[in-house]
Amino acid sequence: MKFPEPMSTPNILILPGWQNSGPAHWQSRWEALYGDVRVEQHDWMRPLRGDWIARLEDVLLSQTGPSLLVCHSLGCMLTAAWASHSRNTHLVAGALLVAPGDPDTEMGQSNFPSFAPVAMRQLPFSSIVVASRDDPFTQFARARSFADAWGSEFIDYGARGHINAESGLGDWPEGRTLLARLGDSRAVTPQPNPN
Repeated sequence: MKFPEPMSTPNILILPGWQNSGPAHWQSRWEALYGDVRVEQHDWMRPLRGDWIARLEDVLLSQTGPSLLVCHSLGCMLTAAWASHSRNTHLVAGALLVAPGDPDTEMGQSNFPSFAPVAMRQLPFSSIVVASRDDPFTQFARARSFADAWGSEFIDYGARGHINAESGLGDWPEGRTLLARLGDSRAVTPQPNPN
């Protein structure tokens, strides 16, 4: 009798947005606390969608087993753009999409114009969009429209700015609980950082 192979625990990949996430950002704190892997981009200041997509694809292909994506701001747009082009979406078990940036705003057009227009197709994996009512970079209704287009669960996170270091979230345990809902049972329990 042949038994099914046990499901592997997803890798957790951190996808920061424009200018990367600094040391006080919850993404960086998760990287330090849990050992999550940051997807490093060649140019954080002048992001090019094609370059960022290629880098994400390379990192996903290098992983053993499925991955969960932890995205902030432009990292959310990267995930949507990658999913609309890649033939390897089966490598992603789910995505936590926090404070999606909007490349169609004046600031977005100035700093990351190659990400427009936003990929507005349903994502082929589970996802949660977390949005703030007073995000200076994306209107709340626009964030909800992203969630609707992507087929994501939508979380109204109240007035928390851009849900970043300035939002005072610390290690953001609530976010870690949301990540666990996407299928990673170890998400809420710190693992020893191998570094």
